[in-house]
Parts: sequence; C-alpha cells; structure tokens
Amino acid sequence: MFISQECHYALRAVLELARRYHRGSAKNSEIAEVQAIPPRFLEVILSELKRGGFVGSRRGSSGGYVLLDDPAKLTVGSIIGFIQGPVEPVECVSAESHMECSLRESCALTRMWQRVKKAVTDIYDTTTFQDLLDEEMRLRRRQFVPSYAI
Repeated sequence: MFISQECHYALRAVLELARRYHRGSAKNSEIAEVQAIPPRFLEVILSELKRGGFVGSRRGSSGGYVLLDDPAKLTVGSIIGFIQGPVEPVECVSAESHMECSLRESCALTRMWQRVKKAVTDIYDTTTFQDLLDEEMRLRRRQFVPSYAI
C-alpha cells in the first residue's frame, strides 16, 4: 500500500502548482527545485498529468505549467488514482486481482482489509490540495509563534 515515488513526486508537483494557482505558470526547473524532484523525472510526470487533464502548459519565456482545476476541488485521491491506480492494502481485496485463495470465503481478515482500503481511500478522496495548502499555512504560522505566547 505504499505510494510509489512517481506518485509522491506527482503529488508534490501538483501541490506546488496549487500554491501558484492564481499567480500564473511555473517552470519545470522551479517546481523541481522547490519540491526536490529530479527535473527529468518531473518532466515525465508533468506530461502524464497534462495527458490526464490535471495540468496545462504554456510555451514561451513566461510559459510553464499551470494547474487546470481549482485546488479546492482537486483531491489527492484523483492524482493517486490516475498515477498509481486504486489503493489496495492486499491483493486479495483488489477488484482487479485474479489471485486464487482457498480461504477467501471464510477469511477473518478480508473484512478488515476492506475497511482499511475504504478508510485510506476516503481520506485521499476527501483531502483537497486546498486542504494541504491550508495545513501548510497553519504549520508556517505555528513556526513563527513566540514560545512565550503558547
């Protein structure tokens, strides 16, 4: 149930574009530097996200990448689902699995795995990039609160 490195980078790239949503485009090199993503890998990820309709690109000296959806509407789950596919804690509860298991009908773990899948998916699908930006702002404000004020 690990998020792949590619998916992690995609989430960070989208978060960076969400941060700049109303301020214009961001160059690949800027996103790569701020989010510590290898530039060549980022270019591939941004192309995938563009193909998926999540980002757009503009040519020219003031060009770069832009987020096409409002960060308040775009969920983490939509990016994870696009890049990596559905969240599956174990293969036996995957809708796409062809795994043969003689215990499937009587396995006491199956229901738990299904609840884990639902819980994780619900968190991803209800967390927007605006939620992440808001959390980032709260964390930054907390860093600047003098210790005597707490």
